[in-house]
Amino acid sequence: MPDRAPTAPLLAALAVVLTWGLNFPLSKALFNQVGAAGFLGLRYLLMPLCAVALLCWRFGRRWPRLDRAEIGPLVRLTLVGQGLHLLLSAYGMQGSTAFSASVLLACGPVFTLLILRLSGLERLSRSQVTGVAAAATGALLFTADKLLAADWQASLGDLTLLVAAALFSYYTVAAKPLIQHHGGVTVLAYGSLVCTMPMLLWCAPALRALDWAAQPAWLWSGLLWQVISCGFLGWLAWGWAVERRGVARTAPLIYLMPLIAGITAWAVGSEPFSAHKLLGAAVILTGVALAQFSPSMPRELKARPDA
Repeated sequence: MPDRAPTAPLLAALAVVLTWGLNFPLSKALFNQVGAAGFLGLRYLLMPLCAVALLCWRFGRRWPRLDRAEIGPLVRLTLVGQGLHLLLSAYGMQGSTAFSASVLLACGPVFTLLILRLSGLERLSRSQVTGVAAAATGALLFTADKLLAADWQASLGDLTLLVAAALFSYYTVAAKPLIQHHGGVTVLAYGSLVCTMPMLLWCAPALRALDWAAQPAWLWSGLLWQVISCGFLGWLAWGWAVERRGVARTAPLIYLMPLIAGITAWAVGSEPFSAHKLLGAAVILTGVALAQFSPSMPRELKARPDA
């Protein structure tokens, strides 16, 4: 009988993808309510509490110690991969739409492949090159209506989302040695603590201007859901599912996120769709899937001396 992945990890992965897909329209609503800076400031009032709780749950009172040589790279990487990535994602989504954000941020694996290729760590096969080209073509098609209509605010929002995806891809590649050494929980929690003070300083004017008493109840519940369920618990559940089912079986589920985000945005009536936009999204996701899951070219072997 062929080996089958257990049901529980599959259900966990599907629940995480559903949660992350629903998070895009929720984030857009939160941004509309308090602005991108206000939302990020509120988020980072909760993040250190969640990070400390995660470390205590995982390690008790004996938290892992970092080598002195690892502290600088951890700070630099998390400021880029967590801090700046979240900052650009928030501002990009504020100028764009939930569906656009879900599709454009899904381009991350393409940027990861390009970074690996440019750094000489991996060669791209023809099918991967085709996937990268398809994703780029789809992105142009997806944003064509905004460019032709000279909607520069929306176009800038989409461009910012692509930059955010590229930054997170850089973080994914560069943080691999730290994650292999200390584990994803440690890097995620320490990174959240590193980013807290810079992010709060950036968001301080928005937090001071916020009318706290006038905010509706759904804002606070949505914020808690976004930080705890979509953030920490989501990443833990996703990591557990990947560990149990394997990357090849689990990673393709990520491409359900734009579908969930698009259906939700359509259901609440907050986002229009057009044929070319749906076609562009399909081309992007097809190109990303082809680029990510096609086999890479093997490394060139060193020439052997003639016998």
